[in-house]
Amino acid sequence: MFGLFRKPDEHVKREGDSAFRVRVRTKRHMEVVELRITKGGEISATDEGGYYVRKVVVSPRHLDRAVLEIWFDRAYRPVRKVVEGGELVPIREWKDP
Repeated sequence: MFGLFRKPDEHVKREGDSAFRVRVRTKRHMEVVELRITKGGEISATDEGGYYVRKVVVSPRHLDRAVLEIWFDRAYRPVRKVVEGGELVPIREWKDP
């Protein structure tokens, strides 16, 4: 019951029922890369009953590399997020063109 009133994640933005948007800032040149993660294509089930995605991020200008990992619960709510070689950009800092 108390999970119904959980505030939305500050880094992972839902896009409809089947996708998520995430932005990663690379550590080396601070370049921001936007990713679209789909439930059917990239997110896979785990043995614990949740879901997991691992994406390699390469920035287009400087070719910086980062690795994004996100663990979701059964309701596709992010539980744990790790970025190796960068950091997640909070949604409140996104500047849409």
